[in-house]
Amino acid sequence: MTSGAKTFAELVNFDLGRIPAVPEEVHGTTVLALRFDEGVLVMADRRATMGNLIMYEQAEKIEPLDDTVVVAISGAYARSIEVCRYLKHAFKYYERMNMIEISAEGKLMEISRALASNLPMAMQGIGLFVPIAANYDPVAGTFGVYFFDTAGGRFLSADFAAAGSGSERIRGVFEYIARTKGPWHTRKRDEVLQDGLSLLDIAAEMDSATGGFRKHLPSATVLTKDGVRRLTDDDIRPFAQAVLG
Repeated sequence: MTSGAKTFAELVNFDLGRIPAVPEEVHGTTVLALRFDEGVLVMADRRATMGNLIMYEQAEKIEPLDDTVVVAISGAYARSIEVCRYLKHAFKYYERMNMIEISAEGKLMEISRALASNLPMAMQGIGLFVPIAANYDPVAGTFGVYFFDTAGGRFLSADFAAAGSGSERIRGVFEYIARTKGPWHTRKRDEVLQDGLSLLDIAAEMDSATGGFRKHLPSATVLTKDGVRRLTDDDIRPFAQAVLG
């Protein structure tokens, strides 16, 4: 960055660590990131809750930050959307100031920094959120699936990651499927999609904050070398019907 230039956060006066307090909200969910042979499939249920109230059944919890990074959010919905919007603009700002795209490692570090800066609010029980992320590194030609802790710690997962209240109920199933059907990254997208829907259905059965898909289909986005594509309801419906059938 040129000498004396401000960071994007300074330019827009966006202090990640000091946002005015809002009424405490608790949002449950289940979000997944699953490798397949050509990329990463990111999935999420669509229920938004506040305590024991179902607030909305068509929430969008998958946020592409650019053509190489997709984030799925769990936790305080409004706060996580705000931070995702900040990250999108921060990536673009870096590129315009430096005439080069921020590296894959740099993008992941920005996500960690945003979570670390949000920690004071999370400690107060306000604005707590934990994302999972899928990325493609065009230089190395590799895909990565990551999960985070509330302090911004980043952990690379081999083939899968999950977050949200429902994820605790299904963590062991990921490994069971890998052992019985083969590693996730060796399998075709459609096979992984159907298994992902089965995992979401199990989570919905065992976690009231995770929405099922008898009325509203979950969200699903695919990250490949060619970029990001959201799957349509028509893409998902045949596999959902097979799971529910």
